[in-house]
Amino acid sequence: MSCFVHLFGKSLSPYSATSKSNKVRVCSIVMSNSAEISGDLEVVTLASGCFWCTEAVFKRIKGVVSAVPGYAGGSVNNPTYEQVCSGTTGHAEAVQVQFDPNIISLEQILEIFFYTHDPTTLNRQGNDVGTQYRSVIFYHSERQKDIAYKIKSDLDKKGIYANPIVTEITTFSNFYQAEDYHKDYYDNNRSAPYCNYVIDPKVNKLLTKFSTKLKHEYLRH
Repeated sequence: MSCFVHLFGKSLSPYSATSKSNKVRVCSIVMSNSAEISGDLEVVTLASGCFWCTEAVFKRIKGVVSAVPGYAGGSVNNPTYEQVCSGTTGHAEAVQVQFDPNIISLEQILEIFFYTHDPTTLNRQGNDVGTQYRSVIFYHSERQKDIAYKIKSDLDKKGIYANPIVTEITTFSNFYQAEDYHKDYYDNNRSAPYCNYVIDPKVNKLLTKFSTKLKHEYLRH
């Protein structure tokens, strides 16, 4: 099952809610392996199913400077959404999170990552099925690798989930920015069924569990 329409799943025809200008493919971004981007900022690349969901979660977190949806870990240069949905490129839908570790730590970022998706289902999140929806932490440094393995191990030992965590922890190799219409998809399409039935529950969990970590503009008043 790929990105074709299914119950509360994603569609392969993403242009229906976008203007014609958004059909033009934006240039790709390929980040370096360095965890540091500029000054004190750090970057980690995370895949937790549909990147609309992952972006909606992390853009709301204090200390997160940017959350960019894209395609990571595959073998095809500058892939399109349709190519990734075919499951033949090896990419995962991912979000590259740039954050200030003086405000939020990598440990806290990963705590939110594990809490807001199901890391025990292999190559799927709900009705989104395929290797492009696999759970992955792409680490950008040995320190990030060590932290990721420790958190995953601790969660397994605590028995937080009924089944073992299947999240991959692998070195970052490439990242290509997604097409324009994917950016801020949740906030630009709040009435869409996928946003209502799939993303809303994740955001509500975030609001309930991590309210002290949210940017002021995303708090409920």
